[in-house]
Amino acid sequence: MHTVFRIGEVRKIDKKSPLYEVDLKLTSDDDQQLRQLTDCIREESSGGTGWYRMGKLLLKISQFDKAEELYMTLLEQASDDSARAHIYHQLGWLKVDQGQCKEAASFYEMSLKIKRKTLPEDHPSLAPTYNNIGGVYNDMGNYSKALEFYEKSHQIFEKALPPNHPNLAISYNNIGQVYNNMGNYSKALEFYEKDLEIKKKALPPNHPDLAASYNNIGGVYNNMGDYSKALEFFEKSHKILEKALPPNHPNLACSYLHFAACYERMSDYAAALKSLQSAFQIQQQAFQEGNPAFASTYSWLGRVYRSLKDYSKALDNFEKCLAIDLKTLPEKHPYQAITYSNIGDVHRLMGNYEKAVAFHQKALNIQENVQCDPTDCATTYINLGETYREIKDYSTALTYFEKVLEIREKKLPKNHPDLAVVYHNMAKLYLATRKYSMAMKNIQQTVEIAQEKLPSTHPHLLEYKETFEKIRKKM
Repeated sequence: MHTVFRIGEVRKIDKKSPLYEVDLKLTSDDDQQLRQLTDCIREESSGGTGWYRMGKLLLKISQFDKAEELYMTLLEQASDDSARAHIYHQLGWLKVDQGQCKEAASFYEMSLKIKRKTLPEDHPSLAPTYNNIGGVYNDMGNYSKALEFYEKSHQIFEKALPPNHPNLAISYNNIGQVYNNMGNYSKALEFYEKDLEIKKKALPPNHPDLAASYNNIGGVYNNMGDYSKALEFFEKSHKILEKALPPNHPNLACSYLHFAACYERMSDYAAALKSLQSAFQIQQQAFQEGNPAFASTYSWLGRVYRSLKDYSKALDNFEKCLAIDLKTLPEKHPYQAITYSNIGDVHRLMGNYEKAVAFHQKALNIQENVQCDPTDCATTYINLGETYREIKDYSTALTYFEKVLEIREKKLPKNHPDLAVVYHNMAKLYLATRKYSMAMKNIQQTVEIAQEKLPSTHPHLLEYKETFEKIRKKM
C-alpha cells in the first residue's frame, strides 16, 4: 500500500498569509476501512494487461481525454478481434461519460458485431454490451429500446451470476432508471431497492456506488412528492461522495443538483441556489463549456429564478440549456421538449402569450410523437391550460387540464403535490366561469393534499388558501 494520510485539524497560519497548517495522521496496514476501499478499487480496475488496467482506471477517475488517447493507440496495435471488441466497448463507455450518445452507440455496436461472429445471443460475455447499449438508448430517450436491451442483459446475469453479485445490482439499477424515466415510480422503487440490497452486502459502506443507489431512491421519492424522504436518501449519498471523491468530481456536482431539485420543490429557493452554485463551480472545473452536464444546471437555475419571478434570468438559463440540448442530443429528444415548455411558461408569466403557445406546441410536437415520461407531457398540458385560462379561452384551457388530470391521477400517488396544482388550476377556471360548486370541490382537494404534503409556510399552500377564501365568498 502506498503512503496514505488521514487529514486531522486544518489551521490557517495567520490572517494575511494563504498558508495552512494541516495535522496528518499516517495510516497503517491495519486500517480496515481504508483497506476495504482500496481492495475494492483494485478489484474494479483489474483485468487484462497493465495498459488495459490503466485505461479502465483513467475512465473511473474521469480522465477521458487521456483514456481515449490510450485506447486509440491500443486499437492500432490490436492483433485480433477479441482485443478490438474490448477496446470498442471501452471507447463506448468513454463516450457515454462524455455525453456523446451517438458516438457511444457506434462503438458499442461495433463491439457487439465482432462478438456475435462467434457467440450465441445469450452468451454471458455479451451481457455488458447489451447493458451499455441499453444505457445509450436510455440517454437518448428511447425507453422501450433501453428496456429491451437491459432485459437481455438481465436475463443473462440471472442465469450466470449468484443472487448477490454486483453486476446483478447494476442491472436492477438500470431497469429501475428506465421505469423512473417513464414515470412508473412504483416499479422504479422496486428495482432500485433490489439494487441497494445487493450493494449493501457486497460493498464497503463508503463506496461511491452505494451512494449512487441512495441517490436514485431519493430521486424516486422526490418524483413521488415525498420530499423529506428524498432528502434523507440524498444526504446519505452525499456524505459518502464527500469522503470518497476528489472535490471537483462530476458526481459531486450531480449530488448538488439533486439537492437543488428537492429544495426547489419545497420552495426553499435560497438553499436550491446554493446547491446549484456548488454544482456549477465543480462542472466548470471538470468540463468544457457546452458539455451536456451544464444543461441540467441551467435548467434548474431557470426553474428557481422563474419561481423567484426573476423572468429575465430564468429565460437566459433556459435558453442556455436549450442551446446545449439542440447541439448534443438527437433530434426531437424528450429533454428538448421539457426545455421548450419551460421557455413557454416564462413567456406566459411575462404576458407574451403568443410566444408561450408557440413554445408549448414545439414541446408537444416532440412529446406526442416520441416515447417520453407522460408526466413531462402533463407539465406541457398544464402550462398550455394556464396560458389559455389567462387569455380567457376557458374551454380550451379545461381540455388541457383534463388531459393533465388523467395522466397524473394514473401515474402519481393520490396525495402528490402535482395533483394539487391541477386541482387548483381547475378551481380557478371554474371560479372564473362562475361554476362555484365545481370550484369548491377542486379547491378542497387542493388544500387537503397541500396540508398533508407541504410545510405550513409553503407559498403554494398560502396561495391555495387564498383561492379557497375567494370561492367561499362566492358560494
